[in-house]
Amino acid sequence: MARKAKVEISDEMRSAAEKQIKEQQKETKYDLRDFTIDYIVQEFNEGLFFIPDYQREFIWPRKNRVNFIESILLGLPIPMMFVADLDDGRLEIVDGAQRIQTLEAFKNNDLSLTNLKYLTTLEGFKFKDLPLSYRRKFNTKALRLVVLEDETTAERRQEIFNRINTSAVKAKPSEVRRGDFDSPFMQFIKECSHNPLFIELCPVSEQLTKRREREELVLRFFTYSEKYTEFKHDVSKFLDKFLKKRSESFDKDKMDYEFKRMLTFVKKHIPRGFAKKKGFKSTPRVRFEALSVGINLALESDPNLNPGSLKWLDSPEFKKHTTTHASNSGPKLRGRIDFVKNKLLNK
Repeated sequence: MARKAKVEISDEMRSAAEKQIKEQQKETKYDLRDFTIDYIVQEFNEGLFFIPDYQREFIWPRKNRVNFIESILLGLPIPMMFVADLDDGRLEIVDGAQRIQTLEAFKNNDLSLTNLKYLTTLEGFKFKDLPLSYRRKFNTKALRLVVLEDETTAERRQEIFNRINTSAVKAKPSEVRRGDFDSPFMQFIKECSHNPLFIELCPVSEQLTKRREREELVLRFFTYSEKYTEFKHDVSKFLDKFLKKRSESFDKDKMDYEFKRMLTFVKKHIPRGFAKKKGFKSTPRVRFEALSVGINLALESDPNLNPGSLKWLDSPEFKKHTTTHASNSGPKLRGRIDFVKNKLLNK
């Protein structure tokens, strides 16, 4: 193989490099700000801090969430989070979504502490169970954020997110299940994921398709259609438990009929399918869950359902129900599914 000729670096090349470095540095200006946990959670719920579309859903396992809360209670240094100051005054979370959502879950008593390494006496504690003095200290603890100035482009913000989160790619639960639960039911899930109408109505990026995202969505549809009232937390374990149970026996004809009936309804009444807007190339899981399961349950109550106006699909209330945070929250899962079901049934 021929070796590449050695490049001689000229003064002109050094000058061009210096100019380019300076120009690129101008795109990333920032300052440092300290916010209390109480303020961060409050403003996250009110929309000041928000998660952009390019970020992943809430995927931290329980162990990570509990370790993070224990680190705060221990007074350990917390890595800085990155947000971007936008023209409209909101702060886009560039890096830190997992941590902020964990803080929200703990403050809302949706996360109990288990298997702690050092604070073993807090086993089973929720935020409300902490002594009052430590609830106050937790609320007023300041976390440092890197705030990118509003001149920072969206492309640069996404690049920062990608670089911060570049690490070994862990297997998604949907990928692991293909090996752990090789059963007729798993084969049925795969068949449903290849349904042409499902693919048309439920856009998924090529990368996520390769990582079995469609199978994940189908499994969520069947699991929540039957068991959503029983869900508490930890989506992966909940789905695995259902998959294992159905691996022993399942009514393929009934489930196939319900899946296709739901898709037919969406095709007829929701032209853009499960996407937020027409032309979007991704489907948020929480939105898919709300619509697919809510529609299925409504059709169970009224097979001849005529939904009437669907203007509520663009309402602030539906948007609030289908934001990407708190996907591990039982009350919020039930809230978004029941919202769709009741709207369709005019309740």
